Amino acid sequence: MKSLSILFADDEEDIRSIVRHWLEAEGHRMTGAGSAREAQALIAQQAFDLVITDVLMPDGDGIDLIRETRRLQPTTPILAVSGGGRYFETDDCLKVAVGLGAQAAVTKPFARAQFLAGIAAAMVPLRGDVTAAG
Repeated sequence: MKSLSILFADDEEDIRSIVRHWLEAEGHRMTGAGSAREAQALIAQQAFDLVITDVLMPDGDGIDLIRETRRLQPTTPILAVSGGGRYFETDDCLKVAVGLGAQAAVTKPFARAQFLAGIAAAMVPLRGDVTAAG
């Protein structure tokens, strides 16, 4: 896979740090955002090859980010990640994300191989179907 410019939005700094390590080891460039609002500002400023977003975050959520990405960068692939939340099951969060335009979804917590498989699934040229990874 070619080197990608990736926006990764997750409110957990430890997860952003681990994912940055994984992505850089694969030759990709990652821009991290701690909230959907921060990520939306970044999307308004520059194009990304891939957007990865946690679905549930404070200060805006991944649903908002998916909608804004589809509005500003309609062809940019999106990978949704979620571990669910207080009021929503993980599968429900990911189904909503996919319904709004994410090409692939990965359940948190995820291992490196699952995460990278999610990226590969998201980067498949849009065919109208969606892939969920573990």
